[in-house]
Amino acid sequence: MAQFKAISLSSSINLACYGPKRNTLLHSDNLICSRKLSTFHELSGKSSSLHGDAIVSNNVCMTLTPKNQGIQAVLSGNSGTDVSTVTKGGGLRGKLNKVVLAYSGGLDTSVIVPWLRENYGCEVVCFTADVGQGIKELDGLEAKAKASGACQLVVKDLKEEFVKDYIFPCLRAGAIYERKYLLGTSMARPVIAKAMVDVAREVGADAVSHGCTGKGNDQVRFELTFFALNPELNVVAPWREWDITGREDAIEYAKKHNVPVPVTKKSIYSRDRNLWHLSHEGDILEDPANEPKEDMYMMSVDPKDAPDKPQYVKIGIESGIPVSLDGKTYSPAELLATLNEIGGKHGIGRIDMVENRLVGMKSRGVYETPGGTILFNAVRELESLTLDRETIQVKDSLALKYAELVYAGRWFDPLRESMDAFMEKITETTTGSVTLKLYKGSVSVTGRTSAYSLYREDISSFESGDIYNQADAAGFIRLYGLPMRVRAMLNKGI
Repeated sequence: MAQFKAISLSSSINLACYGPKRNTLLHSDNLICSRKLSTFHELSGKSSSLHGDAIVSNNVCMTLTPKNQGIQAVLSGNSGTDVSTVTKGGGLRGKLNKVVLAYSGGLDTSVIVPWLRENYGCEVVCFTADVGQGIKELDGLEAKAKASGACQLVVKDLKEEFVKDYIFPCLRAGAIYERKYLLGTSMARPVIAKAMVDVAREVGADAVSHGCTGKGNDQVRFELTFFALNPELNVVAPWREWDITGREDAIEYAKKHNVPVPVTKKSIYSRDRNLWHLSHEGDILEDPANEPKEDMYMMSVDPKDAPDKPQYVKIGIESGIPVSLDGKTYSPAELLATLNEIGGKHGIGRIDMVENRLVGMKSRGVYETPGGTILFNAVRELESLTLDRETIQVKDSLALKYAELVYAGRWFDPLRESMDAFMEKITETTTGSVTLKLYKGSVSVTGRTSAYSLYREDISSFESGDIYNQADAAGFIRLYGLPMRVRAMLNKGI
């Protein structure tokens, strides 16, 4: 059974249900009740489709969504403003019943909660996905959500799903955007948005919301996923609607609505972190001529400060998917996390680039992808043994389009899914191992082996062999060069 954690917002818990058992009120879950069933009428009405454990306490409704979804916590409770007084009738801009908000606990999303309640007269369910951004970003979310006026907080651990179902398919495809970008943020948005659609269905929400600005790529990535998976959901994008123009406006709005302002130090950079990478934008990086400051980096050391002794790692790969490190098998997320630590120690995976955003403008970003850089090099190198020339050329050409689709948020587009089926088929024999040397920011391939290798030493050797007759090359060259010879003859009037 999946392990769940529930957070209570009140001092007394009156109802708890644990473990699967048939013929109970909340679908298939065993209820242990210490109060009359009529007191949780609202919970039963909203949770009849759920398969999970629940806790109900005074003025608090806590619900866990299906057991195999890796949910860590769900909470609801009183906020500074009575939900019932907000949700009666409509808001300033219309009426929605319940909105699932992509929530980080920062200033922007904390302000969005009361803004949604005020403008759409709705309950707000805050949703946070753990895609490997770090425990610090998850600390205290329940208290922040309650203080902002949310009726529920749902936290899902999506790390394994993120790596297995999103990162590794891109890795197998060789997807890289504009020669450098390994698509860290691009891959994370669809897995988060998909989970939001799932939560919306589970809690009976009729809308979803995000805190993406109107100038970036992420708004497109979220909303295309919403459209693909549930076109009936309403989408609210506050940054495209409200009058808040910056941090000071947001702080003023928060104070007006009694929302505690996060007291964390404002970073001069805009960052996005997950298990695959860490991106940096803004401040001095907005001028492409400026060198990034060394204290900006968080996942990797300066290559000049990396160990003076190189480290060798052996990556095991099965059908284009990494499965092991130095002979030890790991889960997808564990493998990536381990390589992030190793690669970061050696200053691996720093990329500084100017990219073309989907919305038309150019932007400059600096990315740290230590583990991903190691894996990308390993998979690509093994393909040099297992794929022939024509296959590699076609695969590389399709990888460009694959990367464009992922970058543009079209993860659930039938075209990407069809291309992924090709990538899966073409890499069936990409199985073996690759040894890499990590040294002061560089990744060098030192060895590769595969039972499906198309490399034959007896053919490739400079020594004479029975299979390859060097005399055959003369006829091949005459035929291969015939078009060039004919053109030259025409030019010379021959």
